[in-house]
Amino acid sequence: MEFSIKNGNPEKQRNACVIVGVFESRKLSHAAEAIDRASNGYLTSLLRRGDMEGKAGTTLLLHNVPGTLCDRVLLVGCGKERELNERVFRQAVQASVKALENTGAGDAASFLAELPVKRRNLEWRIEQMVEVTAETVYQFAHPQCKKEQERRGLSRLVIQVPQRNDLRRADVALKHGLAIAGGVRLARDLGNLPGNICTPAYLAEQAADLAKRFGLEIEVLERADMEKLGMGALLSVARGSHQPPKLIILHYRRGKHDRKPVVLIGKGITFDAGGISLKPAADMDEMKFDMCGAASVLGTLRAVADLDLPINLIGMIPACENLPDGNANKPGDIVTSMSGQTIEVLNTDAEGRLILCDAMTYAERFEPETVVDIATLTGACVIALGHHASGLFGNDEKLIEALTDAGDTAFDRAWPLPLWEEYQEQLKSNFADMANIGGRPAGSITAACFLSRFAKKFKWAHLDIAGTAWKSGKEKGATGRPVPLLTHFLLEQARQH
Repeated sequence: MEFSIKNGNPEKQRNACVIVGVFESRKLSHAAEAIDRASNGYLTSLLRRGDMEGKAGTTLLLHNVPGTLCDRVLLVGCGKERELNERVFRQAVQASVKALENTGAGDAASFLAELPVKRRNLEWRIEQMVEVTAETVYQFAHPQCKKEQERRGLSRLVIQVPQRNDLRRADVALKHGLAIAGGVRLARDLGNLPGNICTPAYLAEQAADLAKRFGLEIEVLERADMEKLGMGALLSVARGSHQPPKLIILHYRRGKHDRKPVVLIGKGITFDAGGISLKPAADMDEMKFDMCGAASVLGTLRAVADLDLPINLIGMIPACENLPDGNANKPGDIVTSMSGQTIEVLNTDAEGRLILCDAMTYAERFEPETVVDIATLTGACVIALGHHASGLFGNDEKLIEALTDAGDTAFDRAWPLPLWEEYQEQLKSNFADMANIGGRPAGSITAACFLSRFAKKFKWAHLDIAGTAWKSGKEKGATGRPVPLLTHFLLEQARQH
């Protein structure tokens, strides 16, 4: 998919299609008004006849509109003008792309960037147009899985801006949108791969390819390295699998030499059967998505490298499988983490926190400014927040606020949840320093409480993406979240420093 930025009059565009907005109550956007004038009221007459009401997400494709040079004009419903918010704008962009699928319109000039979205400037609208369009046309393809399908519809989108003096800042927004879209695509591609292809070793290979392409430094710790470091929690999860575990570490160094790095840690369980605490068979295939935290770290690193942000960033991925086996963790086993703290494994399906805690302890050696872990950690978070927002926890209010703001800007939202000391009581064990679960009540909170015990030496935040990392049902597949949130967070870090 190709994108470009231009400034021009809608009636003079020679594209296969021109896309303009229409509001309810027969209100035309500025670009639609220009086409209406050039066509002697052709659009107005259609609206009067009731051919379109302007409801959000509706479309009407017109051919050979009088007074225009394009082949088609696509009218996109934007709802009530005064109620045009982020969600409705994204809905309009998505509807415009879908409406041109299976048509001969290979290229289009979209004037939707002119729409007055509440609280959002032109740069935001352009970035979202790129990301939503890329998301809509995405197809999963892999030589060992599914060949890329030939598709009709858009292959090139020209985003039109209202004024010529908008072009420079629009180009910056386009660059941001393309970088984030590229990172999201990488995360989606990795997340959608099955567990027999996307193993811990495969993730390490993909990280090495990313490092080679963008000039990053990479280190991969093997089982023997982890044994020497005393990573008993991580290694205990890997015991039931024949796939060797990996701890993947990527260094992006483009900030000042003395600037402490931001560390992103992504949960990389490439398949999670639950271990001895076996999951139900129904929908277990979706447990290939349990490495979406790892995928989002790689996707964010790609976006940051594309943008050449002047920051220091480290991506860490503890990767392994969680399978039942004669050597696997058993409920009641006690393991010793790299920090020296002992853990009673009451449920082997609460494995993500076991691999993350050792990675967090390892991260101490980098003296990080901030650590953010990203994990499909708990089904309880899905119950609490559904599939719209990621759960957000942390030990630093400014960090939580920064991540919340980044998610709001990216429309990749996260919602802060409490991390009060009272919840720590649920993790008490009679036989070890802590249990790995705290019972059914507040499951996502007690999981974050567990991780907080390994974050005493740095500012830390935890993103539980169990409800946002993938979709089920007809649209089953990885979403690439929270790459947009993380990229905007790092963009702001770069601006501050």
